[in-house]
Amino acid sequence: MEDNKRLLSLDVLRGMTVAGMILVNNGSGDSFEMLEHSAWNGLTPCDLVFPFFLFIMGISCYLSLSKCQFTPTRHILYKVVRRSVLLFLIGLFINWFSMAMYGDWLDWGHLRYFAVLQRIALCYFFVSMFALFVNHRYIIPTILVLLGVYGIILIVGDGYAEDASVNILGRTDRFLFGDDHLYHYTPVDPEGLLGTISGIAHVLVGFYCGQLIKTAATIEHKMIGLFAVGTVCLMGGYLLSYGLPLNKCVWSPSYMLVTCGLASSLQALIMLLVDVRSCNPLYYKPFQIFGMNALILYVCSELLAILFGSCGVSAMMYDVLHAVITSLKWCSLAYALSFVAIIFLIGYVLYRKRIFIKL
Repeated sequence: MEDNKRLLSLDVLRGMTVAGMILVNNGSGDSFEMLEHSAWNGLTPCDLVFPFFLFIMGISCYLSLSKCQFTPTRHILYKVVRRSVLLFLIGLFINWFSMAMYGDWLDWGHLRYFAVLQRIALCYFFVSMFALFVNHRYIIPTILVLLGVYGIILIVGDGYAEDASVNILGRTDRFLFGDDHLYHYTPVDPEGLLGTISGIAHVLVGFYCGQLIKTAATIEHKMIGLFAVGTVCLMGGYLLSYGLPLNKCVWSPSYMLVTCGLASSLQALIMLLVDVRSCNPLYYKPFQIFGMNALILYVCSELLAILFGSCGVSAMMYDVLHAVITSLKWCSLAYALSFVAIIFLIGYVLYRKRIFIKL
């Protein structure tokens, strides 16, 4: 029973995160500042949703692979490779679908290679390989080495320069993939290749928390462990931010630590509310529904947003809302919430039919 409750609290946090990702990705018009990403250095609530998902993936990775005692059998390796490749290809398909719906379905020369699902795929693959082939006593040293190496890269390579031709992250992506295959709405591609180094460390923190959750004797010990990890990461991240500022686009070491700290603390809080105090399920049931089909609902939201935008449905919905809500910011929020509600209905149908799709 305790294992089921623990997984329930994880589903709730995963669902909150996915719902948040859909919300901030689908504002229309002039959004509230808190629902927009930081222009460069800094941290907004919008900047928390993707790192929270990577943290949760680390926990899930530990809990999943622990079922096979982290033994790298041919079957397990096949599942890891298959899932990694599938996630990467779906990410490419979403990028292609966007081009196709706006009239450029054969413009392979401008297909963006990296995005959210591609980073998830790479981080999942490397952390799974670590889990299967490396002694878990080296989790923390590996995290520190990855952050140290990436911090040096940022310092030596002008990693905070807001110019892709100067910034080592931008220069590396342009050299390897070409400028036409990159994201151009930020100074550097926020899901670029080198930033994956910090992303892997990010998932490893979640993996370490998964170990705490799995091995702690009581749920109280699990919560204490998560709060401890959260406190250490938050303090370390904010101290590090004086030399390496918080920055989502480059996925800076300070940003990684602060967001992991917040995610770990929130997971402990949800455990307290859901597992210990058994709060009313009505408060968390919608998030549980989102969390039990998290990735497929995220993919549906991306494809549906592209479809709505290209067919004029988004503009029509926004105009209807704007006729009632004159404030641009509140209208934008109302549209985003409406879109989240549509995705929730898809998730609710899957949940009622007991269909749980794992990508």
